Amino acid sequence: MRRTSWETLTTKYPALFSIILIVVALLINLSLQPNLFSRDTLNSNLRVFLPSVLLAVGQAFVILGGGIDISVGGIVSIVNTVLAVQVGLNGSVEKMWLYVGISLLIGIICGALNGFFIAVLRLQPIITTYATSFLFGGLALFVLPNPGGGIPQSIANIYRSTTPLGIPLGFYIIAILILLWQYLRSTRYGSYLYSVGGKADAAYETGVPVTWINFSTYVISGLMAALSGIAITMLSGSGNAEIGSPMTLTAITAVVIGGTPLSGGIGGITGPIMGALTLGIIQNIVSFAHVNTWWETFVKATIIVVALAAPGIINLFGRRKS
Repeated sequence: MRRTSWETLTTKYPALFSIILIVVALLINLSLQPNLFSRDTLNSNLRVFLPSVLLAVGQAFVILGGGIDISVGGIVSIVNTVLAVQVGLNGSVEKMWLYVGISLLIGIICGALNGFFIAVLRLQPIITTYATSFLFGGLALFVLPNPGGGIPQSIANIYRSTTPLGIPLGFYIIAILILLWQYLRSTRYGSYLYSVGGKADAAYETGVPVTWINFSTYVISGLMAALSGIAITMLSGSGNAEIGSPMTLTAITAVVIGGTPLSGGIGGITGPIMGALTLGIIQNIVSFAHVNTWWETFVKATIIVVALAAPGIINLFGRRKS
């Protein structure tokens, strides 16, 4: 494909490469796991992938607005530890839902704190969220110094086994997220978000409330991180103050693989969702290929680097041909 054609397609459809990548990953996974598309396997995979999907969606909002949030893993950890300690193994469903609400509030407050420092005080996003990641991680360790606690099996099964109409719960959640995004991008807020991420100074001069838009993206990111923390707590059934640490870079990688560049102003959430699913499928491939534990991290990293570099390589070949 000629350079101009590829660049036109990727500009018009930012998620194009992520679609190609997820199809290839699915085909490889299917060859290693023939029952990949059975209901039980889909449900099992989606409940594992969903925490990363939720985190990637929140991260996509921030990056679209021209920022970055590397504190989301700490928010996930706070929510996980609060649920594990406060609900406990003998907690009731009513108590669980109460603390789910409190967890969402925690996520919003953490996001608002980031938003205040970055949008109002004009501090650098990467430095600010790097600092608050330690703050949130420290609070999680304060709540639960050692791994333990948990939630009742009956409550965890709500997340693990719910399949309305025979369809895994994860499908409904992802569909709702995409539908909400499609609505939101058609509103004035969606237009403002792209304007701020593309060129904040020009957006400000045209009357766009840049401060409010930036602030709101961090609040949304905090809320999605809280939802991710709830999901991963339901999945694991236990608490661990370090549980969110590796998830931050996974979310950022998913966003970039999904066609949303770190420069902002381009993309959406559909691509990052597919990016998060692709990373989960890659984990499946590595596991089912029986890669030696010593090589597992290297193989995963290589696959991710190749996936990230592929669009640039395609453009390079196109440039040489033209």
